[in-house]
Amino acid sequence: MTRPDARSATRVTSRDGTAIGYFTSGDGPPLLLVHGGLGDHTRWDALRPLLEPHVTVHAMDRRGRGASGDHPEYAIEREYEDVAAVVDGVAAAAGSEVDVYCSSYGGLCAFGAAARTSNIRCLALYEGWPPVSPEAFLPAPGFVERVEALLAAGEREAALEITYLELVGLRREELETVRAQPSWPARIAAAHTIPREERAFLKTRFDPEQARAITVPTLLLIGSETPVSKHDVDTVAAALPDARIAILRGQAHVADLTAPALVAEPLLAFLREQWHRG
Repeated sequence: MTRPDARSATRVTSRDGTAIGYFTSGDGPPLLLVHGGLGDHTRWDALRPLLEPHVTVHAMDRRGRGASGDHPEYAIEREYEDVAAVVDGVAAAAGSEVDVYCSSYGGLCAFGAAARTSNIRCLALYEGWPPVSPEAFLPAPGFVERVEALLAAGEREAALEITYLELVGLRREELETVRAQPSWPARIAAAHTIPREERAFLKTRFDPEQARAITVPTLLLIGSETPVSKHDVDTVAAALPDARIAILRGQAHVADLTAPALVAEPLLAFLREQWHRG
């Protein structure tokens, strides 16, 4: 494992041989950030400065983008192994367990990773866990095929836009806020991962047995304006041995972009509680 500097990522090797990169900044206990389905580690640029005075941030690039490699065959299980590999690499370097914060699809990856490593101290998930009812998230008929057609035509930004508007459910003004972020070019660059991850998501279903095996303290964050079923969140929380729910009023699926301070406050409070318990 190489050491990071301002220009390069630290890389670990996942179980299938894929190199997974992450970038390190800040000072304090280690916190791994796992981004969702659209973008790379730069999607944390709004939130990261609020965390760096308190934690050492390790922001990974999920496979297929940024500083990470890829594999011709995609399976979400490989993403579980990627997160576990980064957690273990960070834990070895820091000499301590690692806290993990994820958004959206990154939460699915961390859910699966929790059974593959003993080095996670706690989990914080922003609207990111296996769906209780995947059928409730079915896109409009032909959506994935439309995205694939746009990608084949080189219209990566158009594919990204319809994903935010039609799949994620952002309002036009929220999309413009995301577009204004410095991470927008990285989101365009990662657009090719949209179809494969959407197909994998729809095949993933919440498993109470899997949840019961995640014994670390877990914070489930949701925005009050996101079309996430409160029943589903309650179901997930009830299955986890040590979980709580925090609702961010007036926020949607990308609150850590549009209102990062509102996310940082409960996240840091939760992390501090775990440090003191340790």
